[in-house]
Amino acid sequence: MSTLTLPAPIADYFAAEHDPEALANCFVPDAVLKDDGHTYIGVDAIKAFMAAASAKYNATTVPFALNEDGGIQVVRAAVSGNFPGSPVNLSYRFGLERGLIGSLEISV
Repeated sequence: MSTLTLPAPIADYFAAEHDPEALANCFVPDAVLKDDGHTYIGVDAIKAFMAAASAKYNATTVPFALNEDGGIQVVRAAVSGNFPGSPVNLSYRFGLERGLIGSLEISV
């Protein structure tokens, strides 16, 4: 089985899955995150959302594919946790800026 090599800010994001403070350090200050029909702007809003989602769903994410699409890094990951439909494969569309995450859109 091959190991997936992710760009550093993306690898850091997945490694910090249950640590909102560490997750916040992966983003530029004015980053935008879109997930489940909601948009979170800025590190504080993203950190609050991630902390609440981690506590509620206790999800585990395992990235299994990486592709590039017009400058966006697209990661496919298997996600399992305390939510309807678990497990599910999700797409994470990362826009990188200055060595950090500038935008992230999570979708099915």
